[in-house]
Amino acid sequence: MRRTRILTVLLALAAGLLAGSPPAASAAEPAPRAAVAADSYTWKNARIDGGGFVPGIVFNRTEKDLAYARTDIGGAYRWQEESHTWTPLLDHVGWDDWGHTGVVALASDAVDPDRVYAAVGTYTNDWDPTNGAVLRSADRGASWEKTDLPFKLGGNMPGRGMGERLAVDPHDNDVLYLGAPSGHGLWRSTDAGVTWSEVTAFPNPGNYAQDPNDTSGYASDNQGITWVTFDESTGGGAGTATRTLYVGVADKENAVYRSTDAGATWERLAGQPTGYLAHKGVLDAENGYLYLAYSDTGGPYDGGKGRLYRYATATGTWTDISPAAEADTYYGFSGLTVDRQRPGTVMATAYSSWWPDTQIFRSTDSGATWSQAWSYTSYPDRENRYTMDVSSSPWLTWGANPAPPEQTPKLGWMTEALEIDPFDSDRMMYGTGATVYGTENLTNWDAEGGTFAVEPMVRGLEETAVNDLASPPSGAPLLSALGDVGGFRHTSLTEVPSMMYTSPNFTSTTSLDFAETKPDVVVRAGNLDSGPHIAFSTDNGANWFGGTDPSGVSGGGTVAAGADGSRFVWSPEGAGVQYTTGFGTSWQASTGLPAGAIVESDRVNPATFYGFKSGRFYVSTDGGATFTASAATGLPAGDGVRFKALPGGEGDVWLAGGAADGPYGLWHSTDGGGTFTRLPGVDAADTVGFGKAAPGASYQTLFTSAEIGGVRGIFRSTDAGATWTRVNDDAHQWGWTGAAITGDPRVYGRVYVATNGRGVIYGDTSDTGGGTDPGPGPDPTPTGACEVTYTVTNQWPGGFQADVRLTNTGTSAWNGWSLDWSFPGGQEVTRMWNAEHTQAGTSVTARNVGWNAGVAPGASVGFGFTGSRSGTNAEPEGFAVAGRACPTAT
Repeated sequence: MRRTRILTVLLALAAGLLAGSPPAASAAEPAPRAAVAADSYTWKNARIDGGGFVPGIVFNRTEKDLAYARTDIGGAYRWQEESHTWTPLLDHVGWDDWGHTGVVALASDAVDPDRVYAAVGTYTNDWDPTNGAVLRSADRGASWEKTDLPFKLGGNMPGRGMGERLAVDPHDNDVLYLGAPSGHGLWRSTDAGVTWSEVTAFPNPGNYAQDPNDTSGYASDNQGITWVTFDESTGGGAGTATRTLYVGVADKENAVYRSTDAGATWERLAGQPTGYLAHKGVLDAENGYLYLAYSDTGGPYDGGKGRLYRYATATGTWTDISPAAEADTYYGFSGLTVDRQRPGTVMATAYSSWWPDTQIFRSTDSGATWSQAWSYTSYPDRENRYTMDVSSSPWLTWGANPAPPEQTPKLGWMTEALEIDPFDSDRMMYGTGATVYGTENLTNWDAEGGTFAVEPMVRGLEETAVNDLASPPSGAPLLSALGDVGGFRHTSLTEVPSMMYTSPNFTSTTSLDFAETKPDVVVRAGNLDSGPHIAFSTDNGANWFGGTDPSGVSGGGTVAAGADGSRFVWSPEGAGVQYTTGFGTSWQASTGLPAGAIVESDRVNPATFYGFKSGRFYVSTDGGATFTASAATGLPAGDGVRFKALPGGEGDVWLAGGAADGPYGLWHSTDGGGTFTRLPGVDAADTVGFGKAAPGASYQTLFTSAEIGGVRGIFRSTDAGATWTRVNDDAHQWGWTGAAITGDPRVYGRVYVATNGRGVIYGDTSDTGGGTDPGPGPDPTPTGACEVTYTVTNQWPGGFQADVRLTNTGTSAWNGWSLDWSFPGGQEVTRMWNAEHTQAGTSVTARNVGWNAGVAPGASVGFGFTGSRSGTNAEPEGFAVAGRACPTAT
């Protein structure tokens, strides 16, 4: 992905939304807290499949079919062989630790395959308010423990495709090494990742920065220690640390170091090439070769020259095995892998060959000779050793029709992750800037005239950064504005759309809107290197045409459609606010509204538009020609605000936002923004949206990403904000969710949540309606009927993960609950979330935590846990609440 993926997070950081704690209520009259109940939701992704950069793929070396992938901002994933899908592992990361969704390195333990580690942190400069951490899991990522580090890590920083920076000793798996950025050196743990200390004997913390003059600290950061590789042939047996290991350093003159005494002392490898950075170091211990992929820059976007080298570990001999002369390279090398089943087979990628395509090289004689994935027959014609089928993700063609030698779909770009399955010579996976590709007949490459088949292997891995969302009352249920891939019209949430928005293809869509009473009229604004920054559709987003930019426009900004689709107001970057009648063939400057304001439309009156800038709310009643500042006071002073007008309610406006050092919460206006009332008990709110009203309710359902009752989460209200229900749980938080939220006007309870790297999440409720606060009950023990749904969501040798939903099927509210059951197969709970538990023998009791004690009649509460097992994983027996049997749902 391009650097535009930084945008969503920066919107929050610039407004200070993520720093500190929410402001205290007035000392004179503390605001009452909103009543908070809980509901059990089912969460899924609106399928896009991919959409972001996958810089690392890691196979376990001792267990077949166990593999992981890391993304730069969207967490980590584990491969599911049965379904050929990926399972997300870091959805539990919460708002305060949003940076821990960036993964700079992964390590899978070859001694104990249940163990996996992730080094997390998104930025090393002040964009990320928290330090990095190492996460460790003993159940393949189903649950995690965390050790915070005294420095930041950069999963979305320059150089993030190098690695892996985290490694487990293949003989003593309590020993791990971590390469740090920013001059912090090499770190080691000797207790399986619980504690870490710097290896002070390591002599070189690196010195390379992409751009030393970048004052933001992003490109000027020292990329540090870039990979760690063990020579497993030098182990002293189980439990004895491996003697020899190699470390890559971001230093063009001193790129590779070695220790032969288990890390006690280090030396620069003599005779090594200079003038390049070693992106990867992969060891073929059987043949005694360390292979190294070099580039003149750190990537993942740049790289103009590169080399491949082979180092003989026994003799110290260096051999240039590059498949092309240095003068003929216009790219660097990064992706690098060896075939563990066929020693001597090695592959590498030209990761920075953007045009006409990436290149993949393959050698079966330890780099003496090479073949390549494609070659020219007679320029510009080319011959491919592969076929590509992207029918499962058809948007990967980008709707393009390039001239040779370009092709669509491309083999890829930013191809820094490349791995041959250590148990299967025919399976290879590689990451690109948009997806994971793979093949399961790789050795066909070696046959005369043979071709191998490439297709996306990305289902379940969702990695888009979401800037805006809309759910019209008719047509497609979901329209999205995304970073890098523009956005999609979802006619089905469970199928991958055929194409992103085209004509034009924005590199990132920053804002979109539809006409409330004519939802076939849609407008979007976005970023584009050359071309218009605004586009229109008259068929609900199925087809598009570009508008005309006013002078000075440099970026998308925000845009609003009049309720009847007859006019539009646009607040682009680089120019003042503009308005137009028709479809943007000409624009006129609005007056009274400052440049850079956020704009929205009234959803009833087509002449009314609203704006917000620097603590002031503005109103136009003449179609955006003139705006007048409202007299409303007490609103957030900064620009970290999202606001929406209620469909069907003229002048009904909700505003969310603020910062820790000032007003921060949720406000409501019923007079078109003339006055606003702050909702009590909402400590902080960052988004607001509307969905179908609950059965019997007179007001549309509200949704917000907020802190209410001292709890951060996604909340729903069916009574105009008087009471709230938290609809997510601690296992489903997705880091930062402050860009956008909307309900579905056709499906009660459905909510669409924008994430910064986990795509569009949508949730459906098990609640049939109501959702109001149950209030205090006379007895903390439930006395009504109940029902249980028990679902095993994942299992592996020796362990499993399960979700439990407990439904109040009686007529009285619960104010506290506990659920008892017995395990028939000797299972044992190891960790539980959204409930507290005790276990004695086979008997388990799960009790509510504070925020989910109240369960209204007909409502549900959910929790989950991981457990160990030694045999079969039969379903528990004898579910009961307060001694009353709870049948399981069928």
